[in-house]
Amino acid sequence: MPLKKSVGNMYPWVTHTHAHLGGECPHKCSYCYLDNPRFGRPAKYTGELRQIEAEFSVKFGEGKVIFVENCGDLFAEQVPSDVIRRVLAHCQQWHGNTYVFQTKNPIRYMDFLEDFPEDMILGTTIETNRELDGISKAPSQESRKNAMFILPLKFQRFITVEPILAFDLAILASWLIEVAPNFVNIGADSKNHGLPEPTKSEALALVATLKEADIEVREKHNLDRLIA
Repeated sequence: MPLKKSVGNMYPWVTHTHAHLGGECPHKCSYCYLDNPRFGRPAKYTGELRQIEAEFSVKFGEGKVIFVENCGDLFAEQVPSDVIRRVLAHCQQWHGNTYVFQTKNPIRYMDFLEDFPEDMILGTTIETNRELDGISKAPSQESRKNAMFILPLKFQRFITVEPILAFDLAILASWLIEVAPNFVNIGADSKNHGLPEPTKSEALALVATLKEADIEVREKHNLDRLIA
C-alpha cells in the first residue's frame, strides 16, 4: 500500500498517515471513527491485531509529517514489544520526516525512548478529567496525564482533547498545564455518538485558560459545532 495523504478530519498539520497493523484496537472507544454506522468497520481493522507485511516496505521519502498507526494504538498493552520496535525501525529508515505517535497508553512510551526516530512528537488523548463508564477500555485519563508528565523534557509532546467531553475546568486545565505540551488539539465529536459534552462557555473557558498559560491551542474545525 502507498503512503496515504492526510484527508478528512485528520490534524491539518499532518501531511500523511500510515498503518502497519491491522485488526481492531483493543481500547474499543465508543466513538471510534472507524465504526461507520452505514458501512461498518473497514475489513483491515477487524479481527485480531496483526502485522501487514506489505506496509513495512512502503517508502516514506522525506519532508513529510507522518501520523503512524493513525487507525489503531501502537502502544496498547496487547501489541508485542517486538512489533512496536519493528514499526519504529521502519520509520528510522526514512530520515527527513517528522513522525507523530499518539496513544491512550502513554506510559508505554517509556519502554521505547531509545527506539524512536530522531524527529518525532509523542501525544496522548485526554477527553476529560472525569472517568465515564462505557466510553473506552483505555487506561484512565489521569494515568495518561501522569505518563506524559514524566516524559523526558527533550521529547516534544502534545495532548488531544477530542472528542471533548464534559469536564471540570480547574482540574482538566491544571492537568494540561502540568504536562506542558508543545500544543493542545481540541475537537468535538463528529459522528453524533450522543456523548456528554461541555457547554459553549465551558469549552471557550478551557481554550482561554490554556492560552493564558501560554499553551498553543489548535482548534479543529469540528469544534465549531460547540463554540460557534
